Amino acid sequence: MNTRNNDILTDSNGRVHSYLRISLTDKCNLRCTYCMPANGILVTPKEHLMTADEIYTIAKQFVSLGVYKIRLTGGEPFVRKDFPRILEKLSSLPIEIGITTNGILADRFLSLLKKNSIKTITISIDTLHKTKFQKITRRNEFDKVWKTIQLYQNEGFIVKLNIVLIKNFNDNEIIDFISLTKDKNIIIRFIEFMPFDGNQWNSDKLVSQKEIIDTVNYVYPLQLQKIADTPNDTAKNYKIEGHQGSFAIISSVTNPFCDTCNRIRITADGKLKNCLFSSEEFSLLTPLRANQSITPVIKAALHYKHTTRGGMDTELKLQNSDLHSKNRSMISIGG
Repeated sequence: MNTRNNDILTDSNGRVHSYLRISLTDKCNLRCTYCMPANGILVTPKEHLMTADEIYTIAKQFVSLGVYKIRLTGGEPFVRKDFPRILEKLSSLPIEIGITTNGILADRFLSLLKKNSIKTITISIDTLHKTKFQKITRRNEFDKVWKTIQLYQNEGFIVKLNIVLIKNFNDNEIIDFISLTKDKNIIIRFIEFMPFDGNQWNSDKLVSQKEIIDTVNYVYPLQLQKIADTPNDTAKNYKIEGHQGSFAIISSVTNPFCDTCNRIRITADGKLKNCLFSSEEFSLLTPLRANQSITPVIKAALHYKHTTRGGMDTELKLQNSDLHSKNRSMISIGG
C-alpha cells in the first residue's frame, strides 16, 4: 500500500479510504425492486460512460494514493462488452479485485477470472424460491443463477451470496440461507434494505441485526459463534458451530459502521460518491477529459464527507423520503 499521499484519501473525520468501488455500467439484465424504480431509469449514453482506458487511469491514480482494493459493480458488470479488457488492465495494478454480479452471465467469464487471479465472487440472490425470485427481480432466471453459484463453488472460488432482507418477503428464509453453510464453505451476507430513489423504502420493511440473531439463536441454541471482523469490515461475521461456511450481517441503517468506513464509489459516468447514502457527487471525467488532475476533486469529495449516512444522522432525516429521492437509484450508483 502506498501511503505517500495518504492524506488525500483521509477525510475530515480521520477515516482513510483504501477501498474503491467502480460501477462499470448502469445496465442490468434484472429489474430488482429495491435497486431499480418500477418505471426503469434513463440509461447513460455511451459517450458519458467511462471508457476502459479512463477506468484504468482513474484506478491507477487512486492506487498511487493508497487504494489497495477495488470492487467492480454495476448494474451488472458482465453486460459490458469490454469487461475482459477492463479486468485485464486493472489486474496489472497491485490491488485485490472483487466482483459483484447477479450471476446470469458469470459462467461465461470463469476462465477469464481464473486467468486474472480472481479467487472470490459475490453473487446477489435474495430468495431460494423461484416464484419469489421472479417477483423481486421481474425476471425468470433463478435456475441460471443457482447453477452459476454451484459452478463457482465447484471450481474452488470463495463464493459470497448477498441477500437484501425485506420484512414479510424473504425474512422467513434466514435459516434456509444459513443452512447452505452446513456442508459448503459459502459466505451468506444479509444486507438491510436501504433507501434510494424509487425503491419504496420505509422502516417497516427493515429486518434488523437483532431480529436476525434472535432467529438464529432460536433455531441453533448455543451454537452461534462470533467470528473476528477484519478492520473496516462493514459486516458482522458469524458461523454456526460445526458448519463449514459462515454468515454476516450488514446493518447500514439500524447499526451503521460509518466511524470505520474506508469506502468510496465511482459511478459508471465517472462521478465520485463519498457515501452510498449521500446525494453529493463530484465529477472525475470532467477534469480527466480536459487533461487536468483529478486529485483535487478526490480531496474535495473526501473533505465534504458526512460523519454518518450521508448526513442522514437522525431517525427523522432517515424517514424523510425527500432526502432519499435526492440520491440516485441503486442501479445508477453501483452495488
